[in-house]
Amino acid sequence: MRENREVGRACAELDRWMERYQQADPEAPAVLVSALSPALLRFFRSQSATPGQAEDLLQDTWLRIHRVRHTYRPGEPVLPWIYALARRVRVDGYLRGRRIDSHETAMEVLPKRTAEGEPQHALPVFEVLVAALPEARREVITMLKVGGPSLEEVARTTSSTAGALKQKAHRGYDRLRKLLRSYVAAVGGGQ
Repeated sequence: MRENREVGRACAELDRWMERYQQADPEAPAVLVSALSPALLRFFRSQSATPGQAEDLLQDTWLRIHRVRHTYRPGEPVLPWIYALARRVRVDGYLRGRRIDSHETAMEVLPKRTAEGEPQHALPVFEVLVAALPEARREVITMLKVGGPSLEEVARTTSSTAGALKQKAHRGYDRLRKLLRSYVAAVGGGQ
């Protein structure tokens, strides 16, 4: 319960900083960027092919936030507004990438080498596991578990209901559990 109050205070503080940003407070952008960039970057990394693409999407998101900051409604929670923008930037980035890829010739990808001394039985990283999920489930799980907004805020961001989000998250969690079990069984069976 104490954590919920702390999260609520932190969100209210972000809302106030966004209002200050709209009023041209010179300190506000730096505070918002430092507070929100890590979560936004995790959101993009879990859904992008490369860390560089995630960094580009983060930068595009902050540019968009700056351009449309006047559309934020004071008194409303800022996190759903920001994640809606981030989600739109991700979709725009995907579409831009598709346009670029349609004009490029694919080259053979070289296999990745494992670092010497790196354990071969280590569990896959979150981004690798989540990448195996369908996009809708991947997005919901990433927003809920990495981004930090509440279920209701994610529902508003994705134009969905809380019940539909719970169902997507539950099915996503089931799929992740199965992936982990099969990975552990494969690694354990090979030793």
